[in-house]
Amino acid sequence: MLQNSPQEKELLKNLYNAFDPFRPLPAGDPTYVDCREVRGDGDILEDLGNRILLSDTKTCQLYSGHRGAGKSTELLKLKQALEEQKFYVVYFAADEEDIESEDAEYTDILLACTRHILEELKNSANPNLLLDWLKDRWEDIKDLAQTEMSFDGMSVEGQISQFAKLTANLRTEPTLRHKIRKKVDPYTVTLIDVLNQFLKEAKKQLPNGCTKLAVIVDNLDRIAPIISDDNQKTNHEEIFLDRSEQLKALDCHLIYTVPISLVYSRRGTDLRDIYSDTQVLPMVMVRTPDGKVYQPGLDKIKEIIIKRVNQHTTYLTIDTEIFDSPETFDQLCLMSGGHVRNLLLLTQDAIARTAQLPISQKAVRRAITEARNTYRQTVEHSEWDLLAEVFRSKRVVNDKKYRSLLFNRCLLEYRYLDAEGEIERWCDVHPLIQGIQEFKELVAKNQP
Repeated sequence: MLQNSPQEKELLKNLYNAFDPFRPLPAGDPTYVDCREVRGDGDILEDLGNRILLSDTKTCQLYSGHRGAGKSTELLKLKQALEEQKFYVVYFAADEEDIESEDAEYTDILLACTRHILEELKNSANPNLLLDWLKDRWEDIKDLAQTEMSFDGMSVEGQISQFAKLTANLRTEPTLRHKIRKKVDPYTVTLIDVLNQFLKEAKKQLPNGCTKLAVIVDNLDRIAPIISDDNQKTNHEEIFLDRSEQLKALDCHLIYTVPISLVYSRRGTDLRDIYSDTQVLPMVMVRTPDGKVYQPGLDKIKEIIIKRVNQHTTYLTIDTEIFDSPETFDQLCLMSGGHVRNLLLLTQDAIARTAQLPISQKAVRRAITEARNTYRQTVEHSEWDLLAEVFRSKRVVNDKKYRSLLFNRCLLEYRYLDAEGEIERWCDVHPLIQGIQEFKELVAKNQP
């Protein structure tokens, strides 16, 4: 056992930060682990990238999966691959500066796209048409942007900054959000028209010698479902189905992330009819449908931890000196359910409960208990029976109650290739929930 020295304290600090669960890995990061073979053989470069590279016309594709599954890391890898093929890629995480995930609509997304495209390509084309559109709306919305500035005499950069103020208020000011939408929504078609004119010119002289343009809008899968009182539709349906033609209308290749609950809704097949493609990033399969440990998947999950540890120490054995035993290491990995963010959260929490290496079984169990309590609070009383049914059948019924459990990651999706090379999809209850007493009692009660 290491002594509790300044060096070990520094190592614990470095390890803790290495498992930041909310930081996607940049392309080419040495800690990246290719999990394709334990995720049903899906590869974002082939599944989304090839359509962009092969198509003579613009494409609009959707990318889905559970929140925290690793979509942002995969999208950043795709961004780099496209850039190597002379694409200029405008990538942004929509919820960081532009939209409020708990209350988002199509207009918010369009304004966010406009802002980022304009900021990144302002030197590639004349922005006046877009700025004139904003200027025409300015008298109606300048109070909502909470600025006294006038467009008269304002620099181009100053005028562009007004888009940022609008999107910032859409994200942070609930009372202004609805007023801005009401003012802007009747003019979204004209905004798309002038934005496309801007794009047409910009594509002729893209930065860095690029010849093609793609826009990737990340984190839209985090948009919380809200059911309308008027027609019982969700905002997911309004954004990705009812406003699909406008989402697709921008004159460039497009990728939007989309909530997994919509992909498996009653209108999920409509997405495949409307968009160029819809791909889902499943969990890393750490158990088979019959509950047995799936060693290739478990090994990949372990590799995620090992690679991050090895960035800071290579002289400590992972399952005796970083963790106190192979069993402790296995337990942490299996309890993640193959969900990358859960894996990082559990590991980081266990490190936070460690004063001196190795990480003990007690620290891991406490991290698991805390995470389990979070999931217990997520499950409503009426949902325990649904969870027990999925645990038995390994399938999700096309019903809004099940979709809520998918969105909240209480149910996880897995995929594998069968003997004929066909992709098999199945779902299971998150392992953290499987350990909750209410769930165990219900499963035992329902056993024949």
